[in-house]
Amino acid sequence: MSAARRSGPRAHVHRGTVQGVALWFDPALLGEAEARRRVLAEWTPGVGVYALAGGFLLRLPSPRSMACAEAPGLPFTLEDGVLLSAPLSASERERLAPAPGSAVLVRAGTARVHPLEPSRRVDVSEWLDVSGWKVVHVEGLGAPPPPVAEPTPVAAPTRASFGLAPPAPEAEAMRARMEGRAVPETKAEPESAARRPGFLARLLARLRARWGGETRRPGKMTVDGSTASTQVAKVAARPSFLRRMLSSLLSALRPSRSSGTAPSNASAPSAPAQAQRPRPPSGPGLFSRLAKWLATSTPLGALLGQRKAEYVRRLFDLFDEGNLDEALRYAIPLGKHGMSEQARLSLGLPGPRERLAIQPAQGGGTSIFGGGEAVYAALKERYRQAFRKLEREGRIEEAAFILAELLHEDEEAVSFLERHGRWRLAAELAEGRNLAPGLVVRQWMLAKDVARAVELARRTGAFADAVVRLERTHPEQARVLRLLWGEVLAQAGDYARAVDVVWPVEDARRLTRAWLERGVEAGGVSGARLLARLLLAFPDSFETARAKALVLLDGEDAEGAAARHTFAQLLANEVAQKKDLEGPLALLRPAVRAVLRDRAAGHLPLKVRDVENLVRQLGDPVLWADLPPLPQLPVPGGFPSEGRPVSHAFDAAEGGPWPIHDAVPLSGGRILVALGEAGARLLTPEGRCVAHFDVPAFSLVVSSHEDRALALAPRGSLQRLSRLDLVQRRAEPWCDARVDAFAPVYDGALWFLAVEDTVMAVDVLASDLRALWRVPRVGGRVMALAVGESEMSFALVAPAGIERWSYSLPDPTLRSRQVLPGGEVERVLSLSLWRDGELVALTPLGPRWLGPYGRSGSMPTLPEMALAALVLGGSWMAALERTPVGVGVRLLERAGGGVRALFLFEGKSPVSVRFHQGVLLLFDTAGRLARVDLARGEVRRVVPL
Repeated sequence: MSAARRSGPRAHVHRGTVQGVALWFDPALLGEAEARRRVLAEWTPGVGVYALAGGFLLRLPSPRSMACAEAPGLPFTLEDGVLLSAPLSASERERLAPAPGSAVLVRAGTARVHPLEPSRRVDVSEWLDVSGWKVVHVEGLGAPPPPVAEPTPVAAPTRASFGLAPPAPEAEAMRARMEGRAVPETKAEPESAARRPGFLARLLARLRARWGGETRRPGKMTVDGSTASTQVAKVAARPSFLRRMLSSLLSALRPSRSSGTAPSNASAPSAPAQAQRPRPPSGPGLFSRLAKWLATSTPLGALLGQRKAEYVRRLFDLFDEGNLDEALRYAIPLGKHGMSEQARLSLGLPGPRERLAIQPAQGGGTSIFGGGEAVYAALKERYRQAFRKLEREGRIEEAAFILAELLHEDEEAVSFLERHGRWRLAAELAEGRNLAPGLVVRQWMLAKDVARAVELARRTGAFADAVVRLERTHPEQARVLRLLWGEVLAQAGDYARAVDVVWPVEDARRLTRAWLERGVEAGGVSGARLLARLLLAFPDSFETARAKALVLLDGEDAEGAAARHTFAQLLANEVAQKKDLEGPLALLRPAVRAVLRDRAAGHLPLKVRDVENLVRQLGDPVLWADLPPLPQLPVPGGFPSEGRPVSHAFDAAEGGPWPIHDAVPLSGGRILVALGEAGARLLTPEGRCVAHFDVPAFSLVVSSHEDRALALAPRGSLQRLSRLDLVQRRAEPWCDARVDAFAPVYDGALWFLAVEDTVMAVDVLASDLRALWRVPRVGGRVMALAVGESEMSFALVAPAGIERWSYSLPDPTLRSRQVLPGGEVERVLSLSLWRDGELVALTPLGPRWLGPYGRSGSMPTLPEMALAALVLGGSWMAALERTPVGVGVRLLERAGGGVRALFLFEGKSPVSVRFHQGVLLLFDTAGRLARVDLARGEVRRVVPL
């Protein structure tokens, strides 16, 4: 029954001008079509329409003044939570006793109470006939955006960079065999002293001569092959049956390369090389056993030993004769790691006639010889002697080649080149050989390529190391790099670190003062810290800073308590060290009183000892004498851990005037909301708008310093990117680009995003989209990214399952790669990735959990419900479910495993949640917004105004 009670009031309608909150349209009077037309004409986002007494009640998102005689429908006012179509006296309302949230309609002289239940809500979209419409994919008329630019990597210097001729073909062939690569084919050339038949040709000729094969033509084969017969050349050019058999055998026995759990970026030249430790030897392999059998049980062993001895002897002779040009063509790098099985098979084991051999030593190169330690040391000494000789002769590049390529002493080679003024070659060698990032940045600064030095320092986070390295030898370059470092930090919004970095440069005080003033405007704890530093470092700014400090200290809100305590603590520490600071001492008194007030209100969990120390540092005997006994800390609030969870329902009519597509909580209780094409707004805790950004915003990415943000708006397959300055209250369009997944926060300078199967870090400070780092072809579609202070993770759906890759920061280096197998991964409903790498995937088989960096753990027990999404928030989790009346959100505390709060959003609008710094925001496209303080258990409904 729609009418619970009825009464005959004295007044039947409102007259004059009223603050209307709803309109009622009667189809019996207007006609069905006209009633619906008027409802649609009045409809705006946030409006609720209900079936009421055979008509339609349209609930406005906010009250508005309207003339009753000119209103398109019957006006309703709001009194004590009840909608009234006519003014009722107190006695009439008492007889009706309407419940809050209901509506009283006076019709035909009778007042009836109608409850506004969710089941009475009307979906006006069903009134629109869209059967004749077709969805057409549109494309922009402008040119597509260019591909994301990226810095060109610097490869390691080649032989030509050191002024050397190409290596001898025999040296190339031997090195290729030992590294397991295909032997490069060379064009047939006339035989000379510099070129002799290959080892395989000579080996086959000897085998045929010994085992009854073809008779070798007369002619002596010397060490350098200068008198080799033409028949040998024919044999080398025409593969025989034995040669084909040996080739087939080697191909069958050569192991296939398998990828490890931590993939290398070798296939991606644009990605930085990932340092990987060599695997420990696992004992003699197939190649080793085969080589040993050939060397000990067949005549091939003697031939292998003789061949190796000939090559090494010839190399020694070239060095001893001083023929360094030719010796460097035949020289093979001395490795620092154990030999691979390909090298063992290519070189064999020492035979009975072998006198010269080289044994590998530990280090960072490819081992090439096996055998005696003495010969290895002798060859190493030959390289050293050649290096010293080339240095005396002024052949610096060739001497550096010996250090870098033959001895694999890369850092020594860089230092040697720097000492002799070859700064650019030293920088190219340092970057090409993946030396320490700080060393690479230092070398580019010395090479006068400041732009590349800053770019590498930003990508790897090597500013500090590079500055320390430069200050030892080049203080002026260190000063320049320090200033550039501070400028990069200031552009990213990290004014506190920027001031710390540049403070040692005394002639840059004006710059640091400007950064302090800008940081103070950002507010929050960081702004309070910079305000105290501005007062102490620049006494002439005391009057201006004093006014801002008093505004901060006069606040009584819980959100500003941490900033007030930080300001008071910094002033107290400075005053305790310097007793003659009258200005800061005058501000310390109200600061201490503000801290005492915040503690009494329960905003600061300070112990009695901490408060007494703060008062004692003030040095005010009157305040110390008047200090009352401090009570124990108030019991902190929070959601109950036992019993029924806290419930909050959001009526469909509670929506705001604009759809909320995204929202981010900021310090001080502020909220940044994305309103779609209506732009973005910065709200106070009460919902009042303090700044409007006139750029389209459907998704938000906030800086970790909370002074800037990025706004994303879909434009077909692309995203329109805009940059928001929350301090200066201005916005600017940035660029259009494809963005498939992105991290929800960034550090103010670098932002991690994904395009299909490529993950990259883009430079937000650049004028266009430019990547400083990327990992292409990760093997699947990237669905989520998360960034913490020292790690970055992304999750993707691959054929093998759901994978999580984790990188350490600031220099992105692969730390782990894990797979969550099983499940119907092609039907993943949602992926939630926390900043420490923790992953929760929602699949049709239920939620799947993968702990951070391989740590084990378990998920809390979820109640039986139709899960739509799971969102992680550190020690909390939000589970979204669809119900017959709307969307429900369950807030779970993972440690206890229970549901702590329930939120119900009535209606069909999609609901989103976002965790950020101990705050949970719940919002939907109907304009409803709630801020939940997870520590205090406070729920505040915010209506954007």
